[in-house]
Amino acid sequence: MSTSRQQLRQSLRSRRRALSEQQQQIASQQLERQVSGAELFGRHQDIAFYLANDGEIDPLPLLLMAHQQNRRCYLPVVAGDELWFVRYQPGDRLTPNRFGIPEPADNSQRIDAFELDMVFLPLVGFDRHGGRLGMGGGFYDRCFENSQLIPKMKQPHLVGLAHQCQEVELLEQESWDIPLPTIATDREVIN
Repeated sequence: MSTSRQQLRQSLRSRRRALSEQQQQIASQQLERQVSGAELFGRHQDIAFYLANDGEIDPLPLLLMAHQQNRRCYLPVVAGDELWFVRYQPGDRLTPNRFGIPEPADNSQRIDAFELDMVFLPLVGFDRHGGRLGMGGGFYDRCFENSQLIPKMKQPHLVGLAHQCQEVELLEQESWDIPLPTIATDREVIN
């Protein structure tokens, strides 16, 4: 990984962590309005979310909205260097993974990523061309790498979530980076 990419990641993570708790709550509510207004859920029934960590924009209001609409909600679970998705309902027991991020304690209802209709994933940075910068572990890239190799394979709609302050003009993408068709922030939805 290049030093400039590491520096950019550190800078953008600092930027989002600098937001106050109140700013984070407002951003989360505005994100819900943006996604709802753009009708991103559409007909999607199996939707993956994440639990916010390290200043990430919080998709919990989106998860609660989806749950109220009787959609099936999932959360990511780290298993070795793989990412699985486990059915989740508000109130289910959570346990911290090796990164300290809560995930469902019961993973008996886990599914493969390609069984999902839509996946909301956290971003460290993004540009308006679908470029994304994640935490650097490559979990989501490995999870969806086959979507690039097998074009006719059922693919979930990937939607990156971030605070508007995480936007950069242009991200240099690596060969393994999966571009995003949609990015949603607290201020807009970018297609």
